[in-house]
Amino acid sequence: MLFSPSSTGSNSDHRLTMSTSLSLSSSSTSAQTQQPKKIGILIVGLGGNNGVTLLAGQIANRDKLSWESSTSTPGAGRVSAPNYTGCITQLPPRGHHGGVGYKGRYAGVDLADATQAVVSGWDIRPTPLGDALYASRILDYDLVRQVREEMNTIPIMKGLYDPTFVGESQHPTATHIVTETEAATASGKPVPSSLFANIQYLRNDIRTFIDTNNIEGHTTVIWSASVERPAEVDFRSAKQLLETILTPCDDDTTGIVADISPSICYAVAAALEGCSFVNGGSQNTLSPGMSELFEHSYRKTHEQDVLLQQFPNIAMDTPAYLLGTDFKAGQTKFKTAAVEYIRALGLTPRVIASSNHLGNNDMLNLTSKSTLEAKMRVKSNIFGPWEEDQLDHQVKVMYTPFMLDEKRDVVEYTSLGYLHSPHTMLTYTRCMDSILCVPLMIDVAVWCDYFVTKQSRSELVAKATAYLFKVPEGGAKNVDPGFHTQMQVLDTALRATMRMTTTTNPETTTNTNINGNADNTDTLTTVLQKGVTAGVITEEQAKILQNLQ
Repeated sequence: MLFSPSSTGSNSDHRLTMSTSLSLSSSSTSAQTQQPKKIGILIVGLGGNNGVTLLAGQIANRDKLSWESSTSTPGAGRVSAPNYTGCITQLPPRGHHGGVGYKGRYAGVDLADATQAVVSGWDIRPTPLGDALYASRILDYDLVRQVREEMNTIPIMKGLYDPTFVGESQHPTATHIVTETEAATASGKPVPSSLFANIQYLRNDIRTFIDTNNIEGHTTVIWSASVERPAEVDFRSAKQLLETILTPCDDDTTGIVADISPSICYAVAAALEGCSFVNGGSQNTLSPGMSELFEHSYRKTHEQDVLLQQFPNIAMDTPAYLLGTDFKAGQTKFKTAAVEYIRALGLTPRVIASSNHLGNNDMLNLTSKSTLEAKMRVKSNIFGPWEEDQLDHQVKVMYTPFMLDEKRDVVEYTSLGYLHSPHTMLTYTRCMDSILCVPLMIDVAVWCDYFVTKQSRSELVAKATAYLFKVPEGGAKNVDPGFHTQMQVLDTALRATMRMTTTTNPETTTNTNINGNADNTDTLTTVLQKGVTAGVITEEQAKILQNLQ
């Protein structure tokens, strides 16, 4: 991909255009060669460590760069080449049983190429992206040196900013922000409230990004900015959410509490534009009302819904998904696998004492009590659905500036075994936080695009992607926290989309599994359905049997 600024749109000085470098020389070649589908990734907090690391990886993979590395690569010494290690949507299966990656794992599961993704986003800081990458000290300098100049030319869209929702440490550098006047005048006509104006401004950003870059795949908006304090309102319905947005903040006669965070505004804008939204932070962006707004069936009622009619040109022809909360990248992901293992042994987990420390901006933001509360909410609640009431789970986080983005964490697991004898495990992990998180951002955008092409239900998608989040919410609320169990749910969901494809395509008679054998999924489905119809088994039993294949 090549990056170049666009001169279109009301926010034209902040637009980003990316065009493919694989240009074709003749129309005859164009007709014979099918270009890979481009998906869109819009990052809130583009200039943060996750955003700049993702962009550097895009350029490195696009240009097939090589660089001197601090680690040794087999067969190449200390010279590294780009890869998508950690992105399971971009890796092929390997090994006798075909685990690891999903690229080519199932016939009919066609996943987008991450290198073809078009990436842009917003930030409240104006720091050039190449300079931000250099300052982060995440990647090898020889790679940073090669991508820095190009990254410095990539525009950054102005971000929404409400100082009451972030820690005090973030205030001095928040200078690249959408002003109230800019938001109000962008619509070209009077607006009912400042919140409405902000959302319309963001919608215009999203629409211009999609149109300018000819995005034919799905676009996903990912919150990768600083953790916000919790909003004080839990919206129980889309009606309540939209009423709050449309009510002037200075109108005290309605009794409506308009404590709406920037992340909620980004999510609403994404829903109205038919884009998915991923809450990669810990704040309570997701709510029943927000989930309803993302339902395809709800947005289709635009012409009958008085509140929806206030928002022009709502995207009604495509599903969009609301996913979160808080990316489960490192320590927490291993916790859910380790405790799953402990429980599978029949042991009783009693104490999990964990600590982690690093010095990036996200951790600096958590030095504020209000934002730390949001982070602790998700970190301490990851085992909730298991109902291990005897478990004492303690989490401590520390801001240590010297460590920059390199997270260090220590966890001790103490359980009771046979005849109450103690069983203790100790784990120590160190890794750049963004190296763990960026693959999840890429994967979630690819999964959203795939499930949209299959017109999948939001609940199925939320459960299929639950493995990505510390506390799955929305349609995935209260799913089994076990990491390996969640991966099995993903596999089941993918098989379900394959069955749907086979059902709607009469020419397809069989699927093929990873070992090249015929997959009798549809035959089994038919038999189970006949069993339910005949009253031999219940629907619940049919679902259990289906998941055993």
